[in-house]
Amino acid sequence: MAVVEAPMAGKVLEIEVAVGDTIAEDDEIIVLEAMKMENQIFSTEGGTVKAILVKEGDQVAEGQALIEVE
Repeated sequence: MAVVEAPMAGKVLEIEVAVGDTIAEDDEIIVLEAMKMENQIFSTEGGTVKAILVKEGDQVAEGQALIEVE
């Protein structure tokens, strides 16, 4: 199982995947707002989304786990 982490602190604007979705490496999974810019977060590997650990509107810290993929 792999965990996709936030590369920067910010606010979760959109979650582009759902539990059970099959994703590929480099698929867009989340949009974070940081420094008044929208930043797309991409999966680091392919697989099935096992869990989404944040919700839209959450503030996240750099390195915080966002989703689990297996």
